[in-house]
Amino acid sequence: MSNQVVIIPTYNEIENIEAIILRILDLSIHPHILIVDDGSPDGTADKVKELQNKHTGKIHLIERKGKLGLGTAYIRGFKYALELGYNYIFEMDADFSHNPNDLIPLFEACSKEGYDLAIGSRYVTGVNVVNWPMGRVIMSYFASKYVKFITGMPISDATAGFKCYKKEVLQTIDLDKIRFVGYAFQIEMKFKIWKYKFKIKEVPIIFTDRTKGQSKMSNKIFTEAFFGVIHLKINSLFRTFQR
Repeated sequence: MSNQVVIIPTYNEIENIEAIILRILDLSIHPHILIVDDGSPDGTADKVKELQNKHTGKIHLIERKGKLGLGTAYIRGFKYALELGYNYIFEMDADFSHNPNDLIPLFEACSKEGYDLAIGSRYVTGVNVVNWPMGRVIMSYFASKYVKFITGMPISDATAGFKCYKKEVLQTIDLDKIRFVGYAFQIEMKFKIWKYKFKIKEVPIIFTDRTKGQSKMSNKIFTEAFFGVIHLKINSLFRTFQR
């Protein structure tokens, strides 16, 4: 059995799901895959089941009823992965904005270099984003600057959703107390990991916007992240983070 699993939340990713799964399974590090599907009406889960029959034991599927949010999908996936005993747990998108080949340097940062969290970072070496409108690049870049300013967290890409965790990190954080569900979820996870003094590395990646399917970004998600950062900082002043 592999000691790694890649968690991919999905909603209407029928155009991408087979290709992304096959690319991941073909990697030299041989990770398993966990799809958390939020009741996609386009048949995403059915395609995953078809692939499960061809790749026995390598693909897991959790089906949920309705769009319940990115954060809750990952929390459900984290708990499932911990129950099955995986040592390295990845997050990534289904739409090829994250290059599957970059799973390898993320894995090596944790498995060989001793980091507890490896982040696939768009901004650690400049701005490495392809095919995004300039307005969205600017919003994303300065969102990370804003997070760094408010929280003091020394991370260049605070909203990144391409990561590798050691299991000890997810065992330490109280997953039931993660409160945000959109992109603020990504910030909250990094903030708590940093406060617990885990070792974090940003691994430079090139982020390429999806060419198939529809983006899930919305103004509600952005608003949650903007105000959520202030909430995180204030709350952290009234508690201690001890492992």
